Amino acid sequence: RDEGEAWVSCRSPGKPTLYGRLTRRGLSSEGVPDIAASEGFVKSILISCPHENVSTKFLAPYTNFCRIHQKSITCLDISSGGGLGVSTSTDGTMKIWQAANGEIRRQLEGHVYDVNCCRFFPSGLVVLSGGMDAQLKIWSAEDASCVVTFKGHKGGILDTAIVDRGRNVLSCSRDGTARLWDCGKSACLGVIADCGSPVNGIAMGTADNSLNLGVPEKAPSEREIGTEGKILLLAREDKKLQGVGLRSRQPVFLFIGCDAFNCCTFLSSTYILAGTQDGNIYHLDVRNMNAPIQVIHRSGAPVLSLLPYRDGFIASQGS
Repeated sequence: RDEGEAWVSCRSPGKPTLYGRLTRRGLSSEGVPDIAASEGFVKSILISCPHENVSTKFLAPYTNFCRIHQKSITCLDISSGGGLGVSTSTDGTMKIWQAANGEIRRQLEGHVYDVNCCRFFPSGLVVLSGGMDAQLKIWSAEDASCVVTFKGHKGGILDTAIVDRGRNVLSCSRDGTARLWDCGKSACLGVIADCGSPVNGIAMGTADNSLNLGVPEKAPSEREIGTEGKILLLAREDKKLQGVGLRSRQPVFLFIGCDAFNCCTFLSSTYILAGTQDGNIYHLDVRNMNAPIQVIHRSGAPVLSLLPYRDGFIASQGS
């Protein structure tokens, strides 16, 4: 608004926080708002603080869908072709919608209690979900039918992963286990890890060639497809980040952080990220897990999700 103000602050670890304000002074002849920044801040497309050599780029959303859910969104995914979105909410619903305009296409009903996680299969025609009812379900995005239900977990499912094209899928749970499932037979192929502590998030990636992934104690099922050479990351509630050979079920590494790990992801076959409840993002090299490459800390708000993006990553926090 004209004469309106916004507060800005620049916080660098170990230094006093700098505070400033932005003030709108009217419109230019081209209709662009004329905004002045207080001393110490420079205003452009970026808001920067040259003294601290930092800047932040503010992006306005080009689309905003307000009517898909009535309460907080807990998980969402976009199909590989970009046409459809799927999301879950604390209002208890899971919906499929058009990514272009937010038009709701399907409501997926069948879980008891909250649905915690959802994701599209690579085909974009099928959705995988996990809920507090300890059930893992596969849905048709075309007619909203539930085509498979997996049962075996003893606690709510907190995250999932899809192996290659999706003949096998993975899940982790509050019961402390991560499990591998065969979609065609609707059966559990095995417990990949039993941690004794809730597993809040998982990520699967191709292992670096230098890693010893271990050898299976018994021959894997012929129904196990695409697990060779893969490593599974487990973000655990007991402050541990664990790597397990997906085919062998053998532990590869164990890293201990300062608080519960909420999420993890692969940046490459060598580098991984993991986020904790106390706001730390650990950047790690799987070849040397003795110490992190760096620990990124922007605020004490929990790190809730991590996503590789171009040469970096996107993180969401509870703030």
